Amino acid sequence: MDQLTPPKLSRVKSMKLNVLGPGLVTGAADDDPSGIATYSQAGAQFGYSLLWTVFLTTPFMIAIQLVSAFIGRVTGKGIAANAKALYGSPALYALVSLLVVANVINIAADIAAMSEALYIVIGGLKHEHALIFAAVSVLLQVFVPYRRYGPILKWLTLVLFLYVGVIFTVKVPWKEVAIGMLLPKIDFSSDYLALLVAVLGTTISPYLFFWQASQEVEEMQRSKHRRPLKDLPRGGRGETQRIIADTSIGMVFSNAIAFFIMVTTAATLHAQGITNIETAADAANALRPIAGEFAFLMFAIGIIGTGLLAIPVLAGSAAYAVAELYDWPSSLEAKVPHAVGFYAIIAASTLIGFGITFTPLDPIRMLIWSAIINGVVAVPIMAMMMLIVTHKIMGRFRAGRRLAIAGWGATALMAATVIAMGASMIM
Repeated sequence: MDQLTPPKLSRVKSMKLNVLGPGLVTGAADDDPSGIATYSQAGAQFGYSLLWTVFLTTPFMIAIQLVSAFIGRVTGKGIAANAKALYGSPALYALVSLLVVANVINIAADIAAMSEALYIVIGGLKHEHALIFAAVSVLLQVFVPYRRYGPILKWLTLVLFLYVGVIFTVKVPWKEVAIGMLLPKIDFSSDYLALLVAVLGTTISPYLFFWQASQEVEEMQRSKHRRPLKDLPRGGRGETQRIIADTSIGMVFSNAIAFFIMVTTAATLHAQGITNIETAADAANALRPIAGEFAFLMFAIGIIGTGLLAIPVLAGSAAYAVAELYDWPSSLEAKVPHAVGFYAIIAASTLIGFGITFTPLDPIRMLIWSAIINGVVAVPIMAMMMLIVTHKIMGRFRAGRRLAIAGWGATALMAATVIAMGASMIM
């Protein structure tokens, strides 16, 4: 039996760069403007003392994203479709509804951050910038087929290297960084716990599960000769190794960028006594007098680039989940008349998110509510995914013991995060 197992380093090293796709895009989309704001606040408020979370979450993030990718590629269906087939619809309706709400709020926060970032770089009107970003995102998803849009998303991941570049423009006390990673000063104040929960919730998010599973289905459907792995009488090892390499590299890349953002803001903002960051654009603006114009520009442009990558993932994951729930056609390769409901969800979620930017809602408050909803939704969805990946529906590709342990470990970590979130809110 070809049971699924977590990645081995030798497997990852043996793979070529052309295997990178859904896993890389998913990992990069996790570092959206909202995530950048969270990581920036972590570095600004607590210096290096939250760096340990990056290393704690990486193996669990890899495990749960492997689970989602394997579900899509092995069964040829997304998470919502599999869950509906195995466990029925009632509870799934509530979970998908909460997912959509959280994604729309997240889209609103991301569009607001992108428009503010462009405003502080070139000026103009923030709402006009927001309209442009929302419109471009919707038009690309609706009118550009997946075979062309997929590579665009893949190339957009390169913008995250700007945050690697930023760190070389500032002076970093690497000894303090090492101490923060290995001997962190953990306190149990409500502020620390709230930010800890925000960092963990930003790193492991439900929309990433639905997106990666569905992208594996999209990749499979691009070729007429590819079938769900469970339908193959033998073979399939090459595909599982590709998924392992792609996902592992994508999640390590994602958390490495989070690490660089935390270190940069800790070495600059925290060191200068600036401890309150509400948006990613705030972080870029605060860097300007401390790290210089070049660091400011790289940080601000990075916000715009990551937003252009993340908004399609947020809107698309909501559309995949809703479409699968109602048995609608769901594919970015489909033409609009053949997937009206699917594209309507993409357009509506993006445009509603854009509309929220006109309200007086505080961006940081939107992030908090998005994190709360994501945290609440993530635990049952992760548990559901673990039940699917260990079910006989996966055939000979049912999860092996190591992947099952790692996946349930990630679920337990997220459950502990939600409990900590509740505790921090009443403290």
